[in-house]
Amino acid sequence: MTLFALRMWAAGGECYSKTCLNGKTVIITGANTGIGKETAINLAGRGARVIMACRNKSRGETALSDVRKKTGSKQVVLKMLDLASLESVRTFAEDVKKTESRLDILINNAGLMMCPHTKTADGFELQLGTNHLGHFLLTNLLLDKIEGSAPARIINLSSIAHMGCNRINFDDINSEITYGKWQAYAQSKLANVLFTRELNKRLKGTGVAVNSVHPGMVITELFRYVSGYSIIWPFMIFLCKTTREGAQTSIYCAVDESIENVTGKYFSDCAIKEESKAAQDDEAAKRLWDVSVKMVGLDK
Repeated sequence: MTLFALRMWAAGGECYSKTCLNGKTVIITGANTGIGKETAINLAGRGARVIMACRNKSRGETALSDVRKKTGSKQVVLKMLDLASLESVRTFAEDVKKTESRLDILINNAGLMMCPHTKTADGFELQLGTNHLGHFLLTNLLLDKIEGSAPARIINLSSIAHMGCNRINFDDINSEITYGKWQAYAQSKLANVLFTRELNKRLKGTGVAVNSVHPGMVITELFRYVSGYSIIWPFMIFLCKTTREGAQTSIYCAVDESIENVTGKYFSDCAIKEESKAAQDDEAAKRLWDVSVKMVGLDK
């Protein structure tokens, strides 16, 4: 009975909205597995045209086939996107702008957690480059398309881990001097919330809502770099959400009618929660934006 109660508590909030998405177009990054795939299944089932943006072609094709089979939808497509490559991000965005008439929902879902010190194709620390900079560039390149489809929504997947970072280390944002895999992850998740905060200000009056999400502790491939994961996995079943449960807050922020005009907030378990003090720093949010613009070359 205790384990059942624990499992029910771990499941968290659920999206009960019955919103239909016929005629709407959605992009989900990292949609070949985990939360992203579950989100794709849900939104495709609501009638949306879902673009599954994936890095690995073979795994993406397998996921695409599964999503189509489970939903019966023929409006689900696969497009290649490697967020660790600015060239790939630009190619993907250009393709979307040329081939898609609208973009109603962008879900920046893909991410890495606590990986060994690695650099992206452009020389960025991998977690910062994938979790923040790749999505920062992608979102900015697609903003005209999103604004033209308003009312529209942008959802940035963050994590409660952002509370483990008390500031963006602008003096060593790329971890050139020191690297801690947990700290780099927490910093990238803080960057997600600060990006949401600043983007919200810039989107004022456009009809585009942008919010960040903590999906909960979910059993996904994110844990593959965590030491001792194979040992603790049996216990995590009772403490962690399933991928379907973990996708609920992303889905809620994408479709629920009651929050259509709610923007600039941080959500967990399908409810607004207070982000960390560091994530409420407007000056840091503006500085991160300016630094990110230069790092990804948006100022050129």
